[in-house]
Amino acid sequence: MQCFTKAGFCQGEKLAANADLSAVAKARGIDFFLVAFVDLRGVLRTKMVPSSAIKQIQRDGAGFAPAATWLDFGPHAADLLVMPDASTLLQVPFSPELAVVMGDCFIEGKEVAQSPRAVLKAQIAEAQKRGYVLKSGVEAEFFILSAQNDSISDERDIQSKPCYDAQSMMRRYALLADIVKTLNACDFGVYQTDHEDANGQFEINWHYRDCLTTADQHVFFKWAVKTLAERHGFRATFMPRPFSNLSGNGCHIHCSLWSGEKNVFEGKESISDLALQFLGGVLAKAPSFCAVTNPTVNSYKRLNGAATASGYTWSPNRVSWSGNNRSHMVRVPDNDRFELRLADGAVNPYLLPALMMACGFWGIDTKADPAKCSFPADVNMYEIPDGSPKLEGIASLPRNLIDATRALESDKDLSALLGADFMRAFIKLQKLEWADFSAHLSTWELMQTLDC
Repeated sequence: MQCFTKAGFCQGEKLAANADLSAVAKARGIDFFLVAFVDLRGVLRTKMVPSSAIKQIQRDGAGFAPAATWLDFGPHAADLLVMPDASTLLQVPFSPELAVVMGDCFIEGKEVAQSPRAVLKAQIAEAQKRGYVLKSGVEAEFFILSAQNDSISDERDIQSKPCYDAQSMMRRYALLADIVKTLNACDFGVYQTDHEDANGQFEINWHYRDCLTTADQHVFFKWAVKTLAERHGFRATFMPRPFSNLSGNGCHIHCSLWSGEKNVFEGKESISDLALQFLGGVLAKAPSFCAVTNPTVNSYKRLNGAATASGYTWSPNRVSWSGNNRSHMVRVPDNDRFELRLADGAVNPYLLPALMMACGFWGIDTKADPAKCSFPADVNMYEIPDGSPKLEGIASLPRNLIDATRALESDKDLSALLGADFMRAFIKLQKLEWADFSAHLSTWELMQTLDC
């Protein structure tokens, strides 16, 4: 048991997926459950269920109109029923009468294959067939903004290189401490918090787990950060690049593959041969899956944006990898894992690890060789100009959302690996977002063209 709050909150041991939530509510003093799922655009959807009704909801599911969320259904579709997975239950430390429980989506008794958690679970099942478990950890950056005008909340946080600045962190200590206490009371195992490279930007790191647990935790993390920021009078955002002169919000993922108690990515001096093939698949498919890891119009202002006030964007611009070097798309910081630095704060927590497995196992099956994308550990990718012979054979990342979406749509391997239902729905939504963006009349256009 882990205790928190003066109200006597205690977070119990992890439950079985089919544990009796009504009995848990009585034992732990839970009055309400947020029964939740995440749609294709990463939006957290919930129904608030009183504990007196949770037995029925656990039996029949919480009903949602699927067309009212970012899933590919019309208003004629039958109810989407979310079946709570009791093993995901997290009693909320700052409101111990409330618990969050993630669920799986069904329509008329059939699991919704396009739902992100189902996509991840399908890849986990494939990994299990092969005798593996993917373990992952994420580094999700966020800004703390003013609730009134969405500017950086700390007007004294103005250094050109504010990363790790102690005083800026202390001015947001109360909020950050509440977030960390909340996560640790929920057994996240937070081991560090830091002020990041942009003014007003922070990152909180917690212990890696099996990828489904990490994805569920990632969802709760974003919800807790946003909710606690609002309680402190601020607004938190994971938007990829909310300020053109500052570094954007990345969401780096660290990956390792396990067989029982053995990390099969671990090599003697660097990662193993199996890990290199897995990585080769991730590298080869990066231009295609960029629409998923970087799913918004704004994402490409982070990937392809100009240098920032600190001097660097800290985001990749080409498909490359090296050792402990943060200027590449993939960093190999040790001999037991790799870090993909491509994804941003808008990435769907379930789709990110699903992609890693789909592409990684494709890489193993095809014996993909990442060597052509590798660079010595001392090479700074930001200093290599376009057209340099050093970039021969090195793929660039898409320049915008529609190019990324077209690359995804044309990749038949990914369609087969991730499922036709998901691919059709996701690409449809991405094209709708681009069409909506293209139809928007911006201030820049008016300034540049009104007097033509």
